[in-house]
Amino acid sequence: MQRSRNTIRLSCMAAVAAVMLAACKQRTVYYHYEHVPVTGWEKNDTLVFDLPPMAEDGSYMQEIGVSISSYYPFMGLNLVIEQQVVNTHEQRTDTLVCRLVDEQGNAKGRGVSQFQYLFHLNTLKLHKDERLHVAIRHDMKREILPGITDIGIRLRHSPKDNR
Repeated sequence: MQRSRNTIRLSCMAAVAAVMLAACKQRTVYYHYEHVPVTGWEKNDTLVFDLPPMAEDGSYMQEIGVSISSYYPFMGLNLVIEQQVVNTHEQRTDTLVCRLVDEQGNAKGRGVSQFQYLFHLNTLKLHKDERLHVAIRHDMKREILPGITDIGIRLRHSPKDNR
């Protein structure tokens, strides 16, 4: 019986250690949100993010955060993300299709009257001291979108990448 308890304890401790190590593999190097006007996000209003220089070479996972209120009238959101590596002038444009509601009309995000979403955009190879300039705008048919409260970017570095 004592041996069984020790085995269970060791198994639990190993599981906790594995989860903690997995959580530490990707460090957040940038996480910032920009507010959207309460009156609505106009199609020609671009949100701009200037990320600081990277501390080291590596692969960086980029995610886009979206916060909406219950007043947002659509099931999805299309975003255009234009990026430039400032040091090299390398440019990239992506369109991110964000599914906010499932087929039954339930919000896929976390929250009650305010919903949070995080969408994977891409993984970038960046070098030490390179900086990103990111511009985000919506690409919906409606000129002014009500109910979007914040748009953000999270960039995470994975130290064990394939360099």
